[in-house]
Amino acid sequence: MARLEAALFLATEPLNVRKLAILAGLDDGTQARTLLESLRRRLRRRGSALQPVEVAGGFLLMTRPQLADWLAKLHGYPEEPRLSPPALETLAVAAYRQPVLRAEIEAIRGVQCGELLRMLMDRGFLRIVGRSEELGRPMLYGTTRKFLQVFGLRRLEDLPPIDQISVGPPIEASSAERPGPIKLAS
Repeated sequence: MARLEAALFLATEPLNVRKLAILAGLDDGTQARTLLESLRRRLRRRGSALQPVEVAGGFLLMTRPQLADWLAKLHGYPEEPRLSPPALETLAVAAYRQPVLRAEIEAIRGVQCGELLRMLMDRGFLRIVGRSEELGRPMLYGTTRKFLQVFGLRRLEDLPPIDQISVGPPIEASSAERPGPIKLAS
């Protein structure tokens, strides 16, 4: 169990059970899952700040969520800028419809979203997953492992069913998103 715990402690990316089994010198992923559950129970019983968490198709040793604010203040981490409602809406459309074209996202949202897509790619939530066979071969967007990690999802299938999501009031588009005439460079 010590090798499994050490591997999780040093991991910067989620480790799948097969990789954990290899690192811990176990026969298979089933043994790794059994040890992970034992580790989870042992850490919980001890009142540890750490817990093994399944995210993005693997496991990480993470601090308990209730300590996040305190740890951020302790280490002086700048608060990561939150995603705006339009950015979250764009990300949600991409997550549920992927692989998805920019034009499809814009048709659903009713506004241009090129800048939002670039920002979501820069922040590591979206990536280009291919090109469409349509005229001009436009890019197809999809979510990343970081998206799964940040939103605490093991895999995309863990997204709540779309029909169970409550819809709030319409989100006002920023001036950068509002449809308008396209200005061509002279």
